[in-house]
Amino acid sequence: MAKKIVLSGGGTGGHIFPALAIAKELQRRDESIDFLFVGASDRMEMEKVPTAGFKIKGLWISGFQRSLALKNLLFPVKLMLSIFKSIFIVWRFKPDVVIGTGGFASGPILLIASLFKIPSLIQEQNSYPGITNKILASRVNKICVAYPGLEKFFPKEKISLTGNPIRAEIEFGNPSKDSSLTAYGFTKEKPTVLVIGGSLGAKRINETILENVTWFKENNVQLIWQTGNLYYNRCKVAQAQLGNNVQVRDFIGDMAQAFAAADIVISRAGAIALSELSSLGKACILVPSPNVAEDHQKKNALALVEKNAAILVEEKDICSSLFEQLELLLNNKNKQVQLASNCKGMDKPKAAEKIVDIIEGLING
Repeated sequence: MAKKIVLSGGGTGGHIFPALAIAKELQRRDESIDFLFVGASDRMEMEKVPTAGFKIKGLWISGFQRSLALKNLLFPVKLMLSIFKSIFIVWRFKPDVVIGTGGFASGPILLIASLFKIPSLIQEQNSYPGITNKILASRVNKICVAYPGLEKFFPKEKISLTGNPIRAEIEFGNPSKDSSLTAYGFTKEKPTVLVIGGSLGAKRINETILENVTWFKENNVQLIWQTGNLYYNRCKVAQAQLGNNVQVRDFIGDMAQAFAAADIVISRAGAIALSELSSLGKACILVPSPNVAEDHQKKNALALVEKNAAILVEEKDICSSLFEQLELLLNNKNKQVQLASNCKGMDKPKAAEKIVDIIEGLING
């Protein structure tokens, strides 16, 4: 009989892509597995998961706002309805194991799995865990982490340091720099900068790039710019201003190609973005989002900065510091090589394989 596996996590690409990477490694080992994803009904997983070829059920669930907000009044109602729907999903689907990759959508289904005594695992991407995973830690069987020192949040005996599962096309794709530059219509005679703000985009990064966009033309620098859906219409005017020197996209499907083309990457400091940068060994300038719980993006970034593996620009300083740091780095090839080498040294390869080994151990008892 085919194994049945539930995966849950979402809200952002940082939770969705690890779940998909784990599912694809499981599928690579056993094509007969029956997968079911569970996510939040109004978030991006409802589009990304079916596009990747997996079925998904949506829960009417959202996080609790830390500020006073009217939507918090609905939180208990959403939580109870999501718990009842999770009971139905688990009872109907009868999974052999339930896997959570973070985000509020994973809470109800993992809670019900633990009550039904179904083996369960959570995968924590960040150096500072999210509240959902901290609450669930006492209930699940195994916890896979990407950073050392998480014993202060999770039971030590459950922890495995595996690294973050990243997209196989990035970890193993390895496109050449020349072919990637050609695909973008760029030349290797000019340096190339890749700007990415995460799966949803980054307002302050986009605004700063747009305000200074002529800098790229003046300094003969090529730009690959992923704006996110919310900001694309506003930012695409740069295409007309810079012509062949820029490629503006709302979303980049082939990130391996974009990374390969880039000499320097400007990025948010989401855990999966950092794991991808480390896997490839890229010279990067990190602008952590200040709008995340417990300031965990800054903590993620500092883990690299302390190893001289990245440059940190805080969002409050972005107007004065971003282009200053970019210009210094572009003019210092040795620094680029040093950052890239140290970033590669932070890599924890084959994380998806290590996590799936643990999942198979849970299924087999």
